[in-house]
Amino acid sequence: MNPLEMGPAGHAVSSPEGAGDSLLDRVEEHSRAPGATALHAGEQAARPTETSPRLQALAKPQSLRVAIKVSGKILFINLGDVVSVRAKGKCVWLQRKASSYLMRESISVMAETLETHGFIRIHRSVLVNTSFVEEIRPLSTGEYCLRVEGGKEFMVTRTYKKNLKSLAELWIGTGGFFPSQT
Repeated sequence: MNPLEMGPAGHAVSSPEGAGDSLLDRVEEHSRAPGATALHAGEQAARPTETSPRLQALAKPQSLRVAIKVSGKILFINLGDVVSVRAKGKCVWLQRKASSYLMRESISVMAETLETHGFIRIHRSVLVNTSFVEEIRPLSTGEYCLRVEGGKEFMVTRTYKKNLKSLAELWIGTGGFFPSQT
């Protein structure tokens, strides 16, 4: 009986009688062929020159654990549990649903660090985790009101309203919601 293997399109194909090599064995054999991995003189391996924060965020696991120093001890928390980060003087509050932690760090450093992990800056002193955002409401002042799970509301200032576009992959029926700035 012919052994079945997976073809290039993911369909099962039968191998000739007596050919017991699996597809994996053939790929490994091909990669060991002379010159298969050698580069010609002067060639360099292709490297991505730039990756967008959005692609980095998709590549990172969503339940990233971070270590933070709080009151002389180190706590491990999941970034996925952090709802918001708010500045308080020279410190920031990491706000979770049930608890909050005060850290001695600037909001700018936190914004830069957490951008690739699903946090956006909506105010000069506030970052929010995009996975907790439930609603955005435009105000007559040109600002927006953003509501997160649990009912907490934050003001989105005009300076940071462009960051709201990263909240969703698609915006359907919202063409006039974000008027273009000139």
